[in-house]
Amino acid sequence: MTVTDAEVDRIVRAEYGRVVATLVRRFGDLDLAEEAAGEALLVAVQNWRRDGLPPNPGGWLVTTAGNRAIDRIRRESVRDARQKEALVLTPEAGDPLGAVDDDRLRLIFMCAHPALAVEARVALTLRLVAGLSMAEIAAAFVTPETTMAQRLTRAKRKIKAARIPFGVPFAHDLPARVSSVAAVIYLVFNQGYFATSGDVPLRGELCDEAIRLARLLRRLLPDEPEVLGLLALLLLTDARRPARFDGDTLVPLAEQDRGRWTRSLIEEGHELVRECLRRQRPGHYQILAAINAVHTDGPTTDWPQVLALYDQLMVVAPSKVVALNRAVALAEVDGPAAALAEVDALDLLPYHAWHATRADLLRRLNRPAEAASAYEAAIALADNPAERDFLGARRAALQKS
Repeated sequence: MTVTDAEVDRIVRAEYGRVVATLVRRFGDLDLAEEAAGEALLVAVQNWRRDGLPPNPGGWLVTTAGNRAIDRIRRESVRDARQKEALVLTPEAGDPLGAVDDDRLRLIFMCAHPALAVEARVALTLRLVAGLSMAEIAAAFVTPETTMAQRLTRAKRKIKAARIPFGVPFAHDLPARVSSVAAVIYLVFNQGYFATSGDVPLRGELCDEAIRLARLLRRLLPDEPEVLGLLALLLLTDARRPARFDGDTLVPLAEQDRGRWTRSLIEEGHELVRECLRRQRPGHYQILAAINAVHTDGPTTDWPQVLALYDQLMVVAPSKVVALNRAVALAEVDGPAAALAEVDALDLLPYHAWHATRADLLRRLNRPAEAASAYEAAIALADNPAERDFLGARRAALQKS
């Protein structure tokens, strides 16, 4: 069976996290897992492009990577011969792995250990679980690639030196890690939904994986409102995925065909939001989920309600990005002039969405020259190809009007 390069690349990227997580469980060594997984992926790319896909690509990758890891262990003269034999003959032996039978979720909990810096936790998980390249992670953090590589190396050394276990922590340890785990799952979703790096407009396998992990996290922590909010947020956002593009053209929320949205995800997300409201413990993800519930409730968006929710979010989790999104809602309630005054006060020069928002407000205020300049700045900073095309079309439309 013939297979395209794009299909091979998609499978390789989708399976990377599972392969690494399986090898970490089996061999207990992050570096070994990454190296063996990388070798297996290279072999897969070469073989599959030539011979076609095997019946079970994921299983093929795990088996090949496991064999590569065993070969490496056998070659290492520093390892005790008995240890080598034990790893080869009894790969599944080890300590209890925790309450959730999922390697990737356990790997996220390992990476979310409080001994690691917050940025290192997120970056390490994006690398090991989501399979993002070093260049993609560096772009997400607006950090040089060499600097990010050094941070990840230090984080892995710390995991090894501190003997951080591969597994879901005990119940009394969960509060210290759940916020980091939720943040990582949210970032994995965003890396897929908005494809902030690379040459594709959307990576559906990352969205699906983030939702799967959020469901597992909810099963682990069924009474944690922020976990419910996270799952609701992902479902309600992903429900709009079928309408986000018309061919290769990005379609903004206001112009999307709501009939194409996935109703089952919307209904599930709304029920989770209602459950969050009953808990009366509002948090970051719960409020974001509520905002998306308003967007997906009915034929139009109730912008005053969205603005009120952003006001609440600014109290619970204030940031310049939240303030920028609040200004978008303010423009729909009080007009673009009021919103532009708030946007200009934020001064988020390195952030493409800030320039894109300014451009749209200036366009609506009939200030085409300033709007064109803002569009140019947004295009220069945008990583997603579909978004660059969309912004370019908006800029071109200014010249025709």
